[in-house]
Amino acid sequence: ILPRDTGLELFRIHIVSDSAVQKRAVDGILEQIELERNGETIDRSLLRSLLGMLSDLQVYRDSFEERFLTETDRLYAAEGQRLMLERDVPEYLHHVVRRLEEENDRILSYLDQSTQKPLIGCVEKQLLGEHMTAILQKGLRNLLDENRVTELTLLYQLFSKVKGGLPTLLQFWRDYIKAFGGEIVCTPEKDKDMVQDLLDFKDKMDNVAQCCFARNEGFINTMKEAFETFINKRSNKPAELIAKYVDSKLRAGNKEATEEELERILDKIMIIFRFIHGKDVFEAFYKKDLAKRLLVGKSASVDAEKSMLSKLKHECGAAFTSKLEGMFKDMELSKDIMIQFKQYMQNQSDPTNIELTVNILTMGYWPSYTPMEVHLPTEMVKLQEVFKLFYLGKHSGRKLQWQPTLGHAVLKAEFKEGKKELQVSLFQTLVLLMFNEGEEFSVEEIQTATGIEDGELRRTLQSLACGKARVLNKNPRGKDVEDGDRFNFNNEFKHKLFRIKINQIQMKETVEEQVSTTERVFQDRQYQIDAAVVRIMKMRKTLSHNLLVSELYNQLKFPVKPGDLKKRIESLIDRDYMERDKETPNQYHYVA
Repeated sequence: ILPRDTGLELFRIHIVSDSAVQKRAVDGILEQIELERNGETIDRSLLRSLLGMLSDLQVYRDSFEERFLTETDRLYAAEGQRLMLERDVPEYLHHVVRRLEEENDRILSYLDQSTQKPLIGCVEKQLLGEHMTAILQKGLRNLLDENRVTELTLLYQLFSKVKGGLPTLLQFWRDYIKAFGGEIVCTPEKDKDMVQDLLDFKDKMDNVAQCCFARNEGFINTMKEAFETFINKRSNKPAELIAKYVDSKLRAGNKEATEEELERILDKIMIIFRFIHGKDVFEAFYKKDLAKRLLVGKSASVDAEKSMLSKLKHECGAAFTSKLEGMFKDMELSKDIMIQFKQYMQNQSDPTNIELTVNILTMGYWPSYTPMEVHLPTEMVKLQEVFKLFYLGKHSGRKLQWQPTLGHAVLKAEFKEGKKELQVSLFQTLVLLMFNEGEEFSVEEIQTATGIEDGELRRTLQSLACGKARVLNKNPRGKDVEDGDRFNFNNEFKHKLFRIKINQIQMKETVEEQVSTTERVFQDRQYQIDAAVVRIMKMRKTLSHNLLVSELYNQLKFPVKPGDLKKRIESLIDRDYMERDKETPNQYHYVA
């Protein structure tokens, strides 16, 4: 044995292994470390020498490390309990980071490298692991509400160090999204902002997932599931409002976005749309609004319209967009027909000074409009007949039905100030033309002469006499049209423009219109359920109720309740498409 080794061995046996010496030395070291943890400055090189000595003598673990870790555990357990009560979550998280940095620094300065894992594990367990639920309950909502990106990043990094940390954070994140989103969707008073709020919320959560949660796939998928859950908590309304939001963006009045921005908005909308189960409700409202944009020439951009259509086709398949594409086709065909009609009119012996433009709409493609009989002036009726003769000469066997509610015209008018052109609806046209025949008329007289339905007529008169461009005077004055009101032509009318568009009073989409669109969707769903039942039974011939229902759930593309399916099955049995088994009532047979 070499003299140095002998010396060390003797030193270890007679001095360090003496319990009194060992206890006092270790007590002193632990006391110094505690002082340092409380913010005081200590002699680190002395500690490094002492602990290096214990390590060289191979008593570091037994004499020092075990006691050190026990003390550390006790200290941080108490500190965690105390600070969780005293501090808010952002402060607490920054404190944990500081403590972890300090302990890592201690290992570099004077502790043995072997202590790192148990020491850091101890700090993480006592300051984080023991308080995961409390931290999230106390602070996650505020951090997300206030978009505290730094602290959320910190939270994710810290929780990823602790056993079960990320699954716990994931659960709270899912619950937050469902609760926050559910409030957006299920608060009718906020419906007008619902879609914009959803888009903003999705942007914000995307940003958190990307920047704070390290693009963790589990978090991204959970966010998608949570969105799908809360957006379908309230059936139909989100789908309807998304359709109306798209309408507001694609309408000509929307000058706030460049083509690129509009494209970006439509892409974002499609992400929200993807979460919706009842996509047929969206289609019904989208179709209604698209029809208005196309027929009144109110579309901001044909390119944007076509882009939206291709997005819907990509998402839902060609069957979903076939009617919408049919609407565009009708508009293009109508243009060709009008070129031919203009040539046809030039060859007529009885020329007219009224220029007629007609859009020919295929009934199945467009929303259904209530036919309304109104009294048109003789010249207009005559021109309609000429067009009918021309069109049916080219396409025999077709039936034309005129839709006065969708018509519009340009009228030449003469005021004291001079000549103007008025861009007006067909109903407004019929009312204004009466003032070529007389000075003043009552509501009742106008109704008899024009045949316009009462509610429509009152809105039309309101737009002409109570709006911004008042080409008629109402007596007595007032915002609403009442029985007995009288109207005369406003010769004093002034306007800086030569051609003035007099907007219809846009009924806030009436409750009836809303209900009828939704009812049409439900009616269509009934037909789809019936068709699916017959299709399945025709193929299977015999099937139990439960298997039939589960097959229907696989085939139907909209949410449906078991009770609704039962009703449709009963209806098909009543109509002899299928029958119950005589022995087993829960079994059905297809009736060929």
